[in-house]
Amino acid sequence: MLIDSHCHLDALEFNQQQDAIVREAFNHGVEKIIVPAVNRRGFDDVINLRKKFPNCFYALGFHPMYINDMKDDDLETLQSYLKTYEPIAVGEIGLDFFVTKDNKLIQEEIFVAQLKLANAFDLPVIMHVRQAIDDVLKNLRRYPVRGGIAHAFNGSMQQAEAFIELGFKLGFGGAMTYSRATHIQMLAKTLPIESIVLETDAPDIPPSWLGHGSRNAPQELHQIATFFAELRGMNLDSVVAISHQNTLDALPKIVQLCTSSKNLH
Repeated sequence: MLIDSHCHLDALEFNQQQDAIVREAFNHGVEKIIVPAVNRRGFDDVINLRKKFPNCFYALGFHPMYINDMKDDDLETLQSYLKTYEPIAVGEIGLDFFVTKDNKLIQEEIFVAQLKLANAFDLPVIMHVRQAIDDVLKNLRRYPVRGGIAHAFNGSMQQAEAFIELGFKLGFGGAMTYSRATHIQMLAKTLPIESIVLETDAPDIPPSWLGHGSRNAPQELHQIATFFAELRGMNLDSVVAISHQNTLDALPKIVQLCTSSKNLH
């Protein structure tokens, strides 16, 4: 079955509706959902989702678009949570130079600090890389981690190969389903299948059949996978199996948590 490798199930757009959303996703073949936090408030929210829905797994981190709201002790709090709880990755972290470059130095400082924490706890990272791919790669080379996912990838083939060389998978979702998204489609069609994971980024990046401004949901991953299979001329079952394994390879703690959970029963 499918794994949605990036879904903000804790977002306000899903408020009080998570039961129905998770159930509908499962009915559409989405077995597991990865929920990365974006700020300090989200840490407890994503942990509580995991307690409520055993098929949800969380990452903890500070998204670059939220760092202006960070408090002085937030990185210490993240370190404490990484030590105390069981995140499968540090995320969503990274850089975003699309909205603003005015806080570029602060973004990089927080990103590097989180890379160091990921390394200290031997965790992969889930990264936001919008219009900042070269800078993200530069910092990954300086501060190596055990891989992870470059989410919503739309860089060049050369940049894709650089991420793959560093042990990363690349996330593709609704953005590739638009007719004008020829570059993203080319990447999705030609990159090694072993380097690709599928995602929704719900409630954001709705696929073409929902339309811009609509609320995306993890159940859409099945149709995204169908689009991807047709793009590559592959059997849907093969795409589901390969993308599932790719996500587990990128985020191996999922397997550990599932195994330990089975052992408890």
